[in-house]
Amino acid sequence: MQPAFGSNQRMDPLSEVLALLKPRSLSSGGFTVPGDLAIYFPKHQGIKCYAMMAGQCWLAVEGVAEPVRLVAGDCFVLPRGLPFRLTTDLSLEPVHYALAWDRLRKVNEAPEIHEGARYIAGGFFGFTGSHAEMLLTSLPPVVHIRRESDRAAIRWSLERLREELRDPQPGGSLIAQQLAYMMLIQALRLYLADTTTGGRGWLFALSDRHMRIAIASMHGEPGYRWTLHALAERVGMSRSVFASRFRTVVGVTPMEYLTRWRMLLAADRLRNSGEDISTIAHSLGYESGSAFGKAFRRVTGCSPRQYIRSTLPRVMPVAHEADDHGRGVPVAGVADRL
Repeated sequence: MQPAFGSNQRMDPLSEVLALLKPRSLSSGGFTVPGDLAIYFPKHQGIKCYAMMAGQCWLAVEGVAEPVRLVAGDCFVLPRGLPFRLTTDLSLEPVHYALAWDRLRKVNEAPEIHEGARYIAGGFFGFTGSHAEMLLTSLPPVVHIRRESDRAAIRWSLERLREELRDPQPGGSLIAQQLAYMMLIQALRLYLADTTTGGRGWLFALSDRHMRIAIASMHGEPGYRWTLHALAERVGMSRSVFASRFRTVVGVTPMEYLTRWRMLLAADRLRNSGEDISTIAHSLGYESGSAFGKAFRRVTGCSPRQYIRSTLPRVMPVAHEADDHGRGVPVAGVADRL
């Protein structure tokens, strides 16, 4: 007997993955792009999500052939951490943002955005959860939200963020972080709704009704003994058609996806819940600890016990960023703005 659909489902798949990856706002705020300066931002870990609050400028991302023209109201997400620059003139020699910060900070002290200013605001998010690549590799280097209908959907968050930055109030920093997070989720949602993107991966599968049902089923009951037949029956497709469609859209087979999702949940619980390995294994559908251990090692590259003992940092380091010569550039004192 199959579980009732949604019987134990508390969130949609996108919300579940974002919650599991535990995005943490490392910075939120805004800054002005001077007209005679090209600002260079080095490689970063995590996601940057910003919006053009006023004026226009160019966004040039390393490895992306064409620069992106940003106009007031546009939102952009940089999920892969590639170096980029912001400028009004692509011919200008770029200056590292840490070196340009004195000029940017002076402009930011103005209480109002003056006529003709080019102002950007948003947030930078790291991940305290593991396996962030499950989200990041499903996105292109630049997600550009520019359709008027899409910009209208995100405008409320933008205007509230602008007010918080313009007129700081008690608790304003926390509100700004939450508004930046809302912008990120809204941008991902709008990108998924754009059928012209033609992406591949679990994230894009959420825009396909049948694949969304299959993924939601696996997320809702990860410990259920799902089979290809059971999932195909759930979405109302033949087994062969479902298997082919899932692999084409998601990039892996349904059973591979299920195993990976179970191991993501297991990794989070091994690190944070205090439950023993046997309990976690049985709750995720494994009859023995050895079967669970083999699956865990295959997905993560280490055993559950090795994972528990791991001393890897749980939060992405943000104290320094590398410049063009590999030197560490301290970001203390500017991270609250960029």
